[in-house]
Amino acid sequence: MTRPTLEVADILRAHGDRFLDRYRSSFGFQQLKAFRAIQRCRTAALGGHRDACQSCGYQTISYNSCRNRHCPKCQAQARERWLAARERELLATSYFHAVFTVPHELNVLALENPRLFYDLLFTASAQTLLEIASDPKHLGAEIGMIAILHTWGQSLLLHPHIHCVIPAGGLSPDHQRWICPRYPFFLPVKVLSRVFRGKFLAALKRLHRQKKLQCAGPAAALADRQQFAKLLRRLHRHDWVVYAKPAFGGPMQVLRYLGRYTHRVAISNHRLLGCEQERVTFRWKDYAHGGKQGQMTLAATEFLRRFFLHVLPKGFVRIRHFGFLANRFRASRLALGQQLLASSSSTQQETRTPDVHSESSSLWHCPRCGASMIVIQRFTAAELSTCIYFDSS
Repeated sequence: MTRPTLEVADILRAHGDRFLDRYRSSFGFQQLKAFRAIQRCRTAALGGHRDACQSCGYQTISYNSCRNRHCPKCQAQARERWLAARERELLATSYFHAVFTVPHELNVLALENPRLFYDLLFTASAQTLLEIASDPKHLGAEIGMIAILHTWGQSLLLHPHIHCVIPAGGLSPDHQRWICPRYPFFLPVKVLSRVFRGKFLAALKRLHRQKKLQCAGPAAALADRQQFAKLLRRLHRHDWVVYAKPAFGGPMQVLRYLGRYTHRVAISNHRLLGCEQERVTFRWKDYAHGGKQGQMTLAATEFLRRFFLHVLPKGFVRIRHFGFLANRFRASRLALGQQLLASSSSTQQETRTPDVHSESSSLWHCPRCGASMIVIQRFTAAELSTCIYFDSS
């Protein structure tokens, strides 16, 4: 992939001061931390390092990365490390993909209570899948899943949703066999939607009753119990969007698929088209009209406001595992699942996994011979001024 000509960091450096003048009062510490990190990423302000090729001896000096998880430039290596750790955890079966979305009327609560709200989104979606899958009417098995939180839509407005990647099948209650789904859609979407809605609204009601929900700013009216109950009744009358995609292939396809979702940020630099006259233009897909490709232009300050809506609370885990993939069960039950699948005569799935490092950053592979590069020297910001060449890519 070619290097983008425009980056979020460029927009921050050009328009960040004006943006902060306007929005600093509503800016949290984590947002300000991400702002400063992205603004300084791969500049002399963070110092640098010298990389050397272990084969041909080629050397280059590069600026340091900020490594902030919201930086569009710093996700490739984190993604590769995560995928490498997942290789041995993939089962030789097909996988399903389900997406759980909450109505936009709840966005005001998400903005005021991000940690509580997103925790609840994880819990309600996972419990829904585990509960329905355990029902003998549907599957009658213990399933596992990887759940990934995204908080944005294509226009960068708040759109909280959970992506769940689920092996096709699960462990029988007695852990003696692997149970395959009876139907191509894995679990019925209408049932998933109804149960998810019930669990989410019941938990939200409980949090409000316990006075654990912050209802300030745009959510101030919801501090009133009657207004809150009115909102819940209205939301309960409508179907909630739960989308289940058809099964895709074995481990190779799953790793590639996960690579597209795990370490995304609100917008990639490759979607940016231009920044002129204090306005930013970027590519987007209008999913309300069949995913039609288009361009959107926003004032630079509005673009940045939307981008920083998606900074997560400190320490918040946005990739989680549930069911037999949960941390406390993973080692033993993964081994059991692999054993049961291997012994099943009906399982004829591809087991080879791809090399997740095949698209590694040029920071780790020599641009001349392709061999691995290692860091042999580090520089402070002051020391960089004496270096002849540096790489800011």
